[in-house]
Amino acid sequence: MTTAQPQELDVQPTPLALLLLGREADPKSERGVDCPGDLPSPSDPDLVERARKAKEKLGDKVFVLGHHYQRDEVIQFADVTGDSFKLARDAAARPEAEYIVFCGVHFMAESADILTSDDQKVVLPDLAAGCSMADMATAEQVAECWDVLTEAGIAEQVVPVSYMNSSADIKAFTGKHGGTICTSSNAKRALDWAFEQGEKVLFLPDQHLGRNTAVRDMGMSLDDCVVYNPHKPNGGLTAEELRAAKMILWRGHCSVHGRFSLDSVNDVRARIPGVNVLVHPECKHEVVAAADYVGSTEYIIKALEAAPAGSKWAIGTELNLVRRLANRFAPEGKEIVFLDKTVCFCSTMNRIDLPHLVWALESLAEGNLVNRIEVDRETEAFAKLALERMLALP
Repeated sequence: MTTAQPQELDVQPTPLALLLLGREADPKSERGVDCPGDLPSPSDPDLVERARKAKEKLGDKVFVLGHHYQRDEVIQFADVTGDSFKLARDAAARPEAEYIVFCGVHFMAESADILTSDDQKVVLPDLAAGCSMADMATAEQVAECWDVLTEAGIAEQVVPVSYMNSSADIKAFTGKHGGTICTSSNAKRALDWAFEQGEKVLFLPDQHLGRNTAVRDMGMSLDDCVVYNPHKPNGGLTAEELRAAKMILWRGHCSVHGRFSLDSVNDVRARIPGVNVLVHPECKHEVVAAADYVGSTEYIIKALEAAPAGSKWAIGTELNLVRRLANRFAPEGKEIVFLDKTVCFCSTMNRIDLPHLVWALESLAEGNLVNRIEVDRETEAFAKLALERMLALP
C-alpha cells in the first residue's frame, strides 16, 4: 500500500473565503466594520469598571438602551431594556439625554434616531451589528416589487405593512405608499387597519409573522397567502396569483427563529412531559401551530412571570433571553429550557460586546462622537409618517 505525497498547490483564497474568515469586508453588505480607534481587549479584567466610570462621567448626558437579546455583560449597563420599538420610544421620552447608546442592531438605532429630537445623537457601539431579516428587503427590491404589482393592475388595492424589524428606507417606502408599521405585538391590529384601507397587504420583510398573523389570528387560509421572492423575475409569481392573493408576503425571515422546527417541538414534548411550548410569531407556521402559546418577547416575559411555580416551559426565541429568564425564575421552581438542542444566538446582536460598549462610552466621555446613526431628512419624514400611523392604531 502506498501513500500519495501531498502536492504544493498554488491556491489563492477568493474574496468570499476571506470575508467568511473575517479577514476582509464587503463594503456593500457590511456597514462600517472598522471602528476608528482601538477597542479594549476582550480579556481586559477592568472592562466592567471602565464602563461604569465612563457612564458615571457622562451622567444624564447618556442613556443606554439594551435589547432583550443582548448578552448579560452588556445588558447590565442598560438604563432600560425592552424590544426595539419600546426602546426607541423610551429614548424619545428622555430629551435631556444628548447621547442615546443603543445596544441592539442597526435598524433599531435608525428607529431611535427617527423618533428622537434633532439635538440627540444615537450611537451604535458596533456599526456591523445589522439584522439579516432587515437586510432581506432593500429599497431597490421593494420598488421593483411595487412595479410588478402595478403591472398586475393591483397596486392601488395594496397597502404595505412593514414589520418594525426593517430598515429606515423600507419604513419610508411604507409611509410614502399609505401603509403602516407593526410590531409582533400589534400585527393583527395593523392588518385589520390595512384591510380597511385596501383589499390586499404587502407584508415586509418577515413572511412568517405575516402568515402567522393572517392565518392564526385573522382566520385566513394558507391559500390566501403568496410569497414574493425578490430574487426571481416578478417575484416568482404570476399576475393571476398576485390578483388572487390577500397577503403578499415578502420572502424574508429571522435567522434565529427560522431555525426552530416541528421536530424541535415534538422532541421537547417527548423529553419533558407536561412542558408548555411558547414561541415567537417569527417562527415557521408549523412551529406556531404546534405550540401552546405564541407571542412577542414582552409577551414571553409576562407569561413566565405569571406562570405557576413548578411549571415547565420550552421557549422558542433567542438564547440570551431564554437563559436570562431561566436564571431569573429558577428560584421560583420554574423550569425553562431552550426549545431546540442547538444553541442559537443572534450573531449580529452579539456583535455588541463589552469592548465595543466600553470604547463607545469612553469616546463619548472624552468628547468624541463615534458611530453615530443618522437618517436623512426625507427618509425620516416618510418613516415617521408610517410609525405615527401605527401609534394611531385603535
